[in-house]
Amino acid sequence: MDTNAAAKTKRPLSQRTSAAAAMRKNATATTPHQNLRIAVIVEPDADGERLIRELQRLRCEVRHIWPIPPQLPVDCDLVFCTLVEDMPKRIPWLPGEPEAGLVLVDRGVSNLDLKLIHNCAAHGVLHYPVVQRAVQTCVALAREHFLYERRLRNRIDKLDENLRTMRLVERAKSLLVRVKNVSEEEAYNYLRRQAMERRVTIGAVANAIIDSHELLS
Repeated sequence: MDTNAAAKTKRPLSQRTSAAAAMRKNATATTPHQNLRIAVIVEPDADGERLIRELQRLRCEVRHIWPIPPQLPVDCDLVFCTLVEDMPKRIPWLPGEPEAGLVLVDRGVSNLDLKLIHNCAAHGVLHYPVVQRAVQTCVALAREHFLYERRLRNRIDKLDENLRTMRLVERAKSLLVRVKNVSEEEAYNYLRRQAMERRVTIGAVANAIIDSHELLS
């Protein structure tokens, strides 16, 4: 080998150390879902153990549970659970209001029941035999699906709260118009002024006026 080529091959120790640190940093960057709390509810067979190892390789906090409990745990971020016929009864949350991401594990020992999967409103399905890429994909997509669903629920809750507030304000305005003999604009300005002075929401002021009127009536 040429002397110059050999010199280029042998990098200084500091460069090799920096390269190793960069590799470790890149390896950490490829596991964005590390420290996720995951409950794995599967039989402790070869595939089940492989699933647990793959999740641990993603640096997740894995808790193995078997047999399947009457209700799935909610003190975790994701739940991997073997698909059984009464699975919908074991899910402790309402459809559209999940408390954890749910990945159903299909053992492949019977025909796939798509209706059952639909009724579970799962965030993902993992089929045996366990494959590393499939596990990584399920974790990523199920987590994103769960977070997206939760964001939608929060938006719906805010819209419901805004609607309730609007109804309270309109009802309070009508009372003020009738009792104080003022215009709707003056009644609304009164509600706003009271809310600012008391440092509360206009909905709270409207609710207090309605409650007071009902009490006096």
